Amino acid sequence: MPNILVKIPKGAFPSEHRAILVQKLNDAAAAAEQIPDDPRKRSMCWVLIDEVEPGAWTCGASDMSARLLPCLAVIYVPAGVLDDASQAMYVDLVHAAFQQSLPAAEKRQLATSVILHHVVDGTWGVNDAIWRLPDFAQAAGYAHLQALLPRA
Repeated sequence: MPNILVKIPKGAFPSEHRAILVQKLNDAAAAAEQIPDDPRKRSMCWVLIDEVEPGAWTCGASDMSARLLPCLAVIYVPAGVLDDASQAMYVDLVHAAFQQSLPAAEKRQLATSVILHHVVDGTWGVNDAIWRLPDFAQAAGYAHLQALLPRA
């Protein structure tokens, strides 16, 4: 159940490519977090895309936009969902999502930054309640964390 905040240069991913990017980011989240192929569970993955105006994104205080296509993904995930292997998988899949969503005419070098934030248990509010890892495991259906759920 991640919140994925994405920043991309304005116009770099036209609408059809942006739709592909969103789908691939959702697929990356589902794979890394072990979310089942259930639309109710997958709807817990929120993606917000923010386009950055030309010249507003600098690298080393220089506008590198003629040569570089910087893309940033900041991913908030409940602490305890990812281990080292799934973190590495997540970063790889998010980079691939950007790469596979690019328009064919894009010639700039892709430069991705993927930041995984593990939200401390008991500090994530959902609507009017604080959720803990078992709440997320139930809502998102994390396959590897189902043992956290109360036995019926």
